[in-house]
Amino acid sequence: MNIKDIILGIAIIILTIFVTFYGINTIFPKPQYEDFCTNYAKPYPASYAIDNREVCPAVCVPMYEIVRDRCVYDECGSGCGPDEVNTFETNESCQQALYDFQCYQRYDAVAKERSKKVFFLALPIGILIIAAGAFFFGLEAVGAGLMGGGVGTLIYGSGAYWPYTQNWIRFLLSLVGLVLLIWFAYFWNKKMKKKRKSSKRG
Repeated sequence: MNIKDIILGIAIIILTIFVTFYGINTIFPKPQYEDFCTNYAKPYPASYAIDNREVCPAVCVPMYEIVRDRCVYDECGSGCGPDEVNTFETNESCQQALYDFQCYQRYDAVAKERSKKVFFLALPIGILIIAAGAFFFGLEAVGAGLMGGGVGTLIYGSGAYWPYTQNWIRFLLSLVGLVLLIWFAYFWNKKMKKKRKSSKRG
């Protein structure tokens, strides 16, 4: 390809990704944290795990702590004192942290469900775009650009769902993607060889 074809192909890649990205976001809008937590407080994604606490001296420090989704007053709490994450000086600050954590959980559940929908929508769209670029467009810059845009769509869809998947799902998705990419590479190479041979004969 000459320089004009390369620039055209890159432009097609970028615009294809934009079209699929904004199209999917129109169908499945991103949830906003403010819609779940009206106080705009900082979320607490960590589970209030005792295992993560530092070793503290054996001193009684009265405080509130979150136990099984409740704020419980401990008359002889950790010697480290309230850290405002797992333990709190007042019931109000404990209740606020508990609220923040619970609304974050609701937000995260909605975000996870959306990511799954985005993935299952972006996956077939990306494959169709790659197939369209490989099979139906004779102009090399257009075909290659669409294929690149299809790959970008697959990456976007997989990336949205990636943090919520287990390792075996990640392995399976990576394997399927690798097999498809190798197959398309062989197909594209074979197509280009045929095109070169036909142009030489002509």
